Amino acid sequence: MLFVFSAPSGTGKTSIYKEILFNNPDIEFSVSATTRIKRDGETNGKDYFFLEKDDFLKRVENGEFVEYEKLFNDNYYGTLKSYIDGKINEGKDVIFDLDVKGALSIKRIYRDKAVLIFIKPPNKDVIKERLVKRGTESSEIIENRLSRFDFEMEKIDKFNYVVINDDLKKAINEVKEIINKYKSGVK
Repeated sequence: MLFVFSAPSGTGKTSIYKEILFNNPDIEFSVSATTRIKRDGETNGKDYFFLEKDDFLKRVENGEFVEYEKLFNDNYYGTLKSYIDGKINEGKDVIFDLDVKGALSIKRIYRDKAVLIFIKPPNKDVIKERLVKRGTESSEIIENRLSRFDFEMEKIDKFNYVVINDDLKKAINEVKEIINKYKSGVK
């Protein structure tokens, strides 16, 4: 199964799926492709598939990506169809961390093999508070992240599951139950 997580920034999505991965070593985390420079300690094929921009764009033209997006500093990020197909053929379960558009693209292509899980915050004010508390981003970046909030919330009805994260432990347990249903074959 393809378990695709989406959420507005600051919702706790990363904490939730990292806990799922920690407790389920048989589930893999999706490796995305990117045009950004490899950082010290990163491994090609493990952290990302590092591609030259020309190669990435050629692959876009050839329809090799399930989803992709141009992000910060003119860098591209995307999910290679061959990667997903390979994992499906190996019988592997995979967790994805994607924006709403990417999640919907995976659902459109992989249909019943994709389970979309939206992590919903209690409200927008909580998100702003969490992003400010992180202390890792400028107020401009926080405002950019918040500006996507309404767009992301409008797509919530297209997801298979919505988990409200007003209590992290409770949200983790809800996601565990969802994943365990699919792993046991009961949906």
